[in-house]
Amino acid sequence: MPELQTISMVQQQVVDWASLAESLGKQFAARETEADESDLFVADNIARLKSVGLTAAGVPSELGGGGASYADLCTVLRILGRYCSSTALAFSMHTHQVMIPTWRWQHQNAPVDGLLKRVAAEQLVLLSSGGSDWLQSAGTAVKVEGGFLVTARKVFASGAPVANLLMTSAVYQDPEQGSTVLHFGVPMTAQGVSIEPTWQAMGMRGTGSHDVVLSDVFVPDAAVALRREQGKWHFIFHLISMIAIPLIYSVYVGVAEAARDRAVQLAMKRHTDEHCCYMVGGLDNELMAAKLALQHMISTAVVSQPSFETTNQIMTGRTLVAKAVLNVADLAMEAAGGSAFYRKLGLEKLFRDVQGARYHPLREEAQRKLSGQLALGWDTSSL
Repeated sequence: MPELQTISMVQQQVVDWASLAESLGKQFAARETEADESDLFVADNIARLKSVGLTAAGVPSELGGGGASYADLCTVLRILGRYCSSTALAFSMHTHQVMIPTWRWQHQNAPVDGLLKRVAAEQLVLLSSGGSDWLQSAGTAVKVEGGFLVTARKVFASGAPVANLLMTSAVYQDPEQGSTVLHFGVPMTAQGVSIEPTWQAMGMRGTGSHDVVLSDVFVPDAAVALRREQGKWHFIFHLISMIAIPLIYSVYVGVAEAARDRAVQLAMKRHTDEHCCYMVGGLDNELMAAKLALQHMISTAVVSQPSFETTNQIMTGRTLVAKAVLNVADLAMEAAGGSAFYRKLGLEKLFRDVQGARYHPLREEAQRKLSGQLALGWDTSSL
């Protein structure tokens, strides 16, 4: 079976990433219900992704990884989303933290090869705190000899139970520059780092998106990779938007595909009429809209440079995908009828899981404001 091969064995060959994801997804589906009903993190599934090398798939082959393309990984996440929403979403958070330095290594010759080599050699799982931070960041950094002491609470940290390295930030009150956001990585085993098990959620219950608490964690000066002005757009956030958002929303399109297929299966068991056909046709329209918007996001990420215009394209696509997948979930429930309300039939869970599409940045109000400012020619330095 292809999933029994590790990347180290096949990195000199062409890997069929989609087939590998399909094979794994079918295995993961059996554990999804248990994770959902018990708020259990899908640890076994993430371990399986590690064992076959998928956690290092995005690392360039020259650095010891799988050399998968960006589009390949979007496809992997969409396929996994069909079978196990929580596994796919947790994996997307690690994946975008790998693909951001990969892009920088490939396009900027940035000195990030050390991190990428470690991801490949040590099978590191990277943890994102992006949902806690965005332009403002959260937490405080106090200057001490040789570095900073960081105190913060990072929420929605998907994959926290198995993560090795937290990619995060905190605010330093620089006496000359004012409020300055520091970006750095923190080992999850560092003194002062703890996980508070808070993740009891409506959907995506198996992602282990607990709070990570930093209590006077020492971050050496050498670990600070970036300093930026708080609350202002910076190149790194255009890069994050370009790389992370299409990967994350690939998951939700996969969940929507699963909801569509389940709804059609349930609808076919009922007495069909023209209204049912109308509902299913509308459902397929919305799913097509989601796929088209996602493909535009992926294509934009592949060919573009980080900029306000690229961010605008990506975030507009994010709004369109979110609207469409939420409409798919609504119409799936309607088309399936009252049976959709039963948990044992699976559609109710998919409906809950897809609601997470509402909450990743930029939410529609902020996206529309940004798009309007750019369209009207406002000075982007004020954004």
